[in-house]
Amino acid sequence: MPGLFLRSLAGYQYMAETQPKDFRYLVRVHNTDLDGNKHVHMALRKINGISYSMAHAICAVAKVDQTQKVGTLNNAQVQKLDETIKNIAEIVPDWMLNRRRDVIDGVNRHIYLGDLDYAQEQDIRMMKKMRSYKGIRHSLGQPVRGQRTRSNFRKNKGKGPGVIRSKETKAAQAEKESKK
Repeated sequence: MPGLFLRSLAGYQYMAETQPKDFRYLVRVHNTDLDGNKHVHMALRKINGISYSMAHAICAVAKVDQTQKVGTLNNAQVQKLDETIKNIAEIVPDWMLNRRRDVIDGVNRHIYLGDLDYAQEQDIRMMKKMRSYKGIRHSLGQPVRGQRTRSNFRKNKGKGPGVIRSKETKAAQAEKESKK
């Protein structure tokens, strides 16, 4: 029987649940491969920009059981999840979005994947350009959010120069080796 596994746990043998024939181990949602063995709400968190609460909201809006395995979803459900993720800014309240009142155009939106990384880089670059406190801390490589710097964030903690020998000690060392 394919998909039937025997596992032992502390001496006990139990039968693992069998996978259906149309089970998929990788499911592509919003340009990200999701693990088919995970529950839907946990697998959605692998998409950069989707948090725990956003994953629950996406499952609720798409009407997908969040405890169902991703590999058992049919194509229609996967398509529904993908469409829900693309249009989530119009569906959920504004306080759940990760890009509220954007600096450039003032629109509320939720961004994912590479767009999230790009937006973060642009924000840091803008702070550096206008020389805000956070921008100066970023450019100096210092902690930005008020952490202490006396013991943490110290540079050059690696291997030091060690013991520097003088010329006399080198000569004495060479003389000692020549006697042997």
